[in-house]
Amino acid sequence: MTTTIDYSEKIPNNVDLKQDRRLQRALESWQPNFLQWWKTMGPTLPTRDVYLRTAVNVGHQGWAHFGHVAMEDYRWGIFLAERDGERRIPFGVHKGEPAWQVVPGEYRAELRRLIVVQGDTEPASVEQQRNLGLTAPSLYDLRNLFQVNVEEGRHLWAMVYLLHAYFGREGREEAEELLHRNSGSAEAPRILGAFNEETPDWLSFFMFTYFTDRDGKFQLGTLKESGFDPLSRTCEFMLKEEAHHMFVGTTGVDRVVERTAALMREHDTDDVRRFGGIPLDVVQRYLNFHFSVSLDLFGSETSTNVANYYSAGLKGRWGEESRPDDHLLTDDVILVDAVRPDGTVGQVEAPALVGLNSDLRREYVADCQNGVNRWNRILEAAGVPQRLQLPSVAFNRRVGVFADLEATPDGQVLSAAEWQRRRHEWLPSPADKDHVRSLMVPVYEEGKIAPWLAPPKKGINGQPFEFDYVHLA
Repeated sequence: MTTTIDYSEKIPNNVDLKQDRRLQRALESWQPNFLQWWKTMGPTLPTRDVYLRTAVNVGHQGWAHFGHVAMEDYRWGIFLAERDGERRIPFGVHKGEPAWQVVPGEYRAELRRLIVVQGDTEPASVEQQRNLGLTAPSLYDLRNLFQVNVEEGRHLWAMVYLLHAYFGREGREEAEELLHRNSGSAEAPRILGAFNEETPDWLSFFMFTYFTDRDGKFQLGTLKESGFDPLSRTCEFMLKEEAHHMFVGTTGVDRVVERTAALMREHDTDDVRRFGGIPLDVVQRYLNFHFSVSLDLFGSETSTNVANYYSAGLKGRWGEESRPDDHLLTDDVILVDAVRPDGTVGQVEAPALVGLNSDLRREYVADCQNGVNRWNRILEAAGVPQRLQLPSVAFNRRVGVFADLEATPDGQVLSAAEWQRRRHEWLPSPADKDHVRSLMVPVYEEGKIAPWLAPPKKGINGQPFEFDYVHLA
């Protein structure tokens, strides 16, 4: 396999698709359905072209090309990281065996399920974000939105390739269903709850790309460890593209916080609503919501299914090969979050294998904290005393041991009635949402930006902020 992507093909790829005519025909028959989905469920703002990055290579250097591309002509395709012919399975009962190049029959259903769930998240986020272009705060931000969208579309292609190539008729049927489910649909919703939530404004978008796309980073990181080598190589390249999505979220919140802090100092007030800003307490409530719903994506604190995935070599841990243990975990234990007998929030000991969701969630929370620390440094540098913080892992949970418990961001357990009375102290209220949406006035002039966030420190690919990132239709 070569690293260069063949753009002469109807479906750009680096997997020698033309050598498998049957697979090529199957994917070419799926392609019109994808394009119709993009037309009906993708971005609604008409554009002539957008300054997009397009993958041209899967190596570590010079892997992408930047240029103005008509969105409908973007070349979605199938790109896998280079194959390591010496790669061996790094964990589980098959540890040390050569990585699988075909699906082991005994794990067929489990692998298909992992691929389908991951694949379902990719088009979901495009559907959630489809109207955001109508209220973009700058052409720079509009371009970043569209870059996220086209790459999520390509990540869907990555999962669909695996389904078509390795799972026969069942895989083809699953690939069709990925286009039939829609985010928020009452009849056919997306599989995971966070991907049926609204993303109605740009503060939500920045929080989504920081918190929910970060869940994607960690899920892809565990699948990158898989003993099924095509899945591993697919996720390795997806992680390269996913980094930009989290950059959009991280720097987006940076710029909201920076602008809010400047307004607070300029007007000597915490309430910057009447000056066109987003108060820090509103930012905190949006943070609380997106963090808590993203925690649910990791599943229950203990899980025999995840234990079985690990033992079988299907899904590893974050940073698996750097872990200083036997990579079998049969005799190891871990602390997992729990509700104590007295009803308070605590931890209990559990076998490490069944506690793998908790292990991954813990890595995720630590990574999320890095962003909060970053935003607090902006506040500190501005001379503002307030600080943002992550809420308790028990706050606003609908999956796992805390699903039936109501807790404050500090982890204090409340009665259901008290929670309902006070919930908008900690989650966005209708008034918060109305205020944020009132600020969502589009700015499509080069070099201009909406007054509720600061401009970026630098543009994309060495271009200035005042660049024609998007040409509207």
